[in-house]
Amino acid sequence: MPRPTAAQLAYGSATVVVSTIAMLLLSQTGTGLGIAVICAAALGLGLLVAVTVPLPRRRGRHAAPAAGAVRAARPEAVRVPEPRPAPAEHPVHH
Repeated sequence: MPRPTAAQLAYGSATVVVSTIAMLLLSQTGTGLGIAVICAAALGLGLLVAVTVPLPRRRGRHAAPAAGAVRAARPEAVRVPEPRPAPAEHPVHH
């Protein structure tokens, strides 16, 4: 599993904090069970936001080369396809 990016951590954490405060203020709960439910819901929402943040795409000179490009750079790995014979002409019957 890839490590989360800084943007994913920031958005997820901000979502947890803001949604916890908002739900606690809106629900006006004082019981331990109510607070626990609100905290669990906020953690779930923060996880959902962190997972759905789009990952950055790597482009340009510093992008990781594709697996096929690495193999093609080495001369021993370059394979030249053999020429195929032309398919025989078959008459089309209608």
